[in-house]
Amino acid sequence: MTVLDTRALNRATLARQLLLDRADLPALDAVAHLCGMQAQEPQEPFIGLWSRLRGFDPAELSDLLVGRKVVRTHLMRRTVHLVTADDVVAWRARHDAMLRQRVLGVYRRDLADVDLEELAAAGRALMADGEPRSMAELARTMAERWPMRETRPLGEMLVSALVPMAQLPPRGVWRAKAGVRNVPISLWLGRELDPPAPNGSDPVGETLVRRYLAAYGPAATADLRAWCGLAGLPAAVAAVRGELVSFRDERGRELLDLPDAPRPDPGTPAPVRFLPAFDNALLGYDDRTRIVDDAHRGVSIAGVRVVLVDGRVSATWTVKDDAVAVAPLRDLSRAERDAVAEQGEELASFLSDGGSRSVRIAT
Repeated sequence: MTVLDTRALNRATLARQLLLDRADLPALDAVAHLCGMQAQEPQEPFIGLWSRLRGFDPAELSDLLVGRKVVRTHLMRRTVHLVTADDVVAWRARHDAMLRQRVLGVYRRDLADVDLEELAAAGRALMADGEPRSMAELARTMAERWPMRETRPLGEMLVSALVPMAQLPPRGVWRAKAGVRNVPISLWLGRELDPPAPNGSDPVGETLVRRYLAAYGPAATADLRAWCGLAGLPAAVAAVRGELVSFRDERGRELLDLPDAPRPDPGTPAPVRFLPAFDNALLGYDDRTRIVDDAHRGVSIAGVRVVLVDGRVSATWTVKDDAVAVAPLRDLSRAERDAVAEQGEELASFLSDGGSRSVRIAT
């Protein structure tokens, strides 16, 4: 079985994640290809698409959100994702059990005396009027039926697990600052979510395997599980295995992939890319060494924005006084610093609507 070293996996990841070459894709197609984008920080998907798409206009993504073509909702790993309307309709039921268990993992003791089916029914009845509500408003109303000292567990369970909710704009619109207001996805989109598959079949799971590999492969089943948070995909993997090809990584793990997916030559040059907080390219794997050294793995879960140099996490970045401030995690060569500065200038211009091209790179 062919062994793919870390550099080969890195280049494959960059290609799948649209980070090796910027793509000429509509924003909707890019969000679909990426299987959704991490969006707990509302403005970060705009940076993620700017790094991936040629000539990206942030108004395009804002219009998709306002036009109900993409939805902000809890999905993979119970984190907020920006997902196409079609995907959330098709995928949400498959995530129900995982979402419930993840909330219980935090609030099991608080919710021990709460009948979750009754809570779900009460939440659906309250939200049937289509009136947007905050999680705190939902929790306070539910606490009239289930009194508790801290009401947040009721709201968390309803909003992120029991009642599929969309976070409404202006939350998530470019440059907008707005609190979270929730409404049932079915009311927001005007269509019901697809029900669970009958007879123990798992067509959604099989789709998730194929879509994940298209955007993240080659990958191990542990990587797939880390990305989506779903434990019950072995049957789906087994069902599609005949369509897939296999490799090994340097640790000996089996990696699965689509046969015709891009696996560039490991020597392919990789341009500098500025990534947003919680970017898919880092969080989409259990073993992240293909893109970040173990010494810096923490940046992927700490909400730190990172810079890829030669395809790997080599610096962090933030914005201070309209300037992009870069803090290297290793020594950068003169050519690498120049490339970071050039791309940083473009990012500063994007973030400031052309008002600044200032970049500061720490020594």
